[in-house]
Amino acid sequence: MNESTQWAEDDDPAGDDAAAPDPGSGILRVFGRQLKRFRVRAGVERSEFGARLGYSASTIAAYEQGRRVPPPRFIDQADELLDAGEVLKEMKEEVARAQYPAFFRDAAKLEAEAVELHVYDTHVVNGLLQTEECARAVFGMWRPILDESVIAERIEARLARQQIFSRRPHPHVSFVIEEAVLRKRLGGRDVWRGQLQHILLVSQSRNVEVQVMPLDREEHAGLAGPFTLMEMKDGRRIAYAEVQSDSRLHTERGKVRELEATYGSLRAQALTPWDSQALIEKLLGDQ
Repeated sequence: MNESTQWAEDDDPAGDDAAAPDPGSGILRVFGRQLKRFRVRAGVERSEFGARLGYSASTIAAYEQGRRVPPPRFIDQADELLDAGEVLKEMKEEVARAQYPAFFRDAAKLEAEAVELHVYDTHVVNGLLQTEECARAVFGMWRPILDESVIAERIEARLARQQIFSRRPHPHVSFVIEEAVLRKRLGGRDVWRGQLQHILLVSQSRNVEVQVMPLDREEHAGLAGPFTLMEMKDGRRIAYAEVQSDSRLHTERGKVRELEATYGSLRAQALTPWDSQALIEKLLGDQ
């Protein structure tokens, strides 16, 4: 394929992977233009470039047209192969954020930098605790239906978020999870069992606490819904709330303080971390 044909392709929204996510994110288009500029400067055709890195020419086209999110490893390899002087590498973090739904991108960036993270979940196991199989089931149930390529990107992004548990210095992370969430067998019995086992494993970490809010509680401070609290390195405290793909980051101190008080009450009303582990083990043992 000659270069004039490749340039023409960029004006055609149809073709392989055209139904990709709304990457609408300008960052993907900017990255794609830079990638193509360096490839053309190097005098390498798409097919040859893709072959060197283990990708098809159509995948390279999708990256250059901003229709797919390139993985970090590809960006590193492309930067070195094309002698891009780390121009491509410098965009890696912003490109990675494009894997998330638009409503979560800002929260994802803050989450990755938080020194403390406190999460209350009411409907589904938090993405930070999900296994790959559970994440696949969750995204498969998403409405409107997601394209398979989008599901793959969302799973990769969700699993990447979990690097927070191995980050140094370790952040302090806590979860309050409704018992009803743990009883939902999303994805089937095997996926459900694997998910509960994973939660038990993560809860063994010294910097992680998992508490379950039992179904039989007569006092409950969290009836207004789920939320996340984050404390940043500079002392800022931020709250994140999400419902039906609408989200909001709260930075005003009054609102954040309200949710901090709510979370404190939730932790007091929930089972202790020890008793929560015992409940999860009982759920596993009963099946």
